[in-house]
Amino acid sequence: MKTVFLATALVLGVAFGAQAQDAEIRGTISQQFEAFKADDFATAFTFASPSLQQFFQNPQNFGRMVTQGYPMVWRPATVGYLELREADGSFFQKVQITDENGRYHILEYRMIETAGGWRISGVQILDAGGAAV
Repeated sequence: MKTVFLATALVLGVAFGAQAQDAEIRGTISQQFEAFKADDFATAFTFASPSLQQFFQNPQNFGRMVTQGYPMVWRPATVGYLELREADGSFFQKVQITDENGRYHILEYRMIETAGGWRISGVQILDAGGAAV
């Protein structure tokens, strides 16, 4: 009986831990979306990983990259979270975005955990099919 209880507790603990992690990752991405919507590139920059911050050097360069290269991220109409997966110590969150023109895009956010919480260390456009929703 003790073994069953311990096994159940372990499974539940892992499940709740995964849910909390999932919520924290989505929260980081959502907060960056909110900053972009407000054109607050300084705040949006804080959600980038230290390596991305070093690469772009300042919020202005980062903002320019996003507005020119990822307009669907800068001005999403809707955002939906798809699956979260782990590979080689990194977590990858798929996100479906509908842009202002009604076109959908699937992106994958590479997430890393830092002392300051989850940070975005890269975004890859997986599908820019452009179909209207």
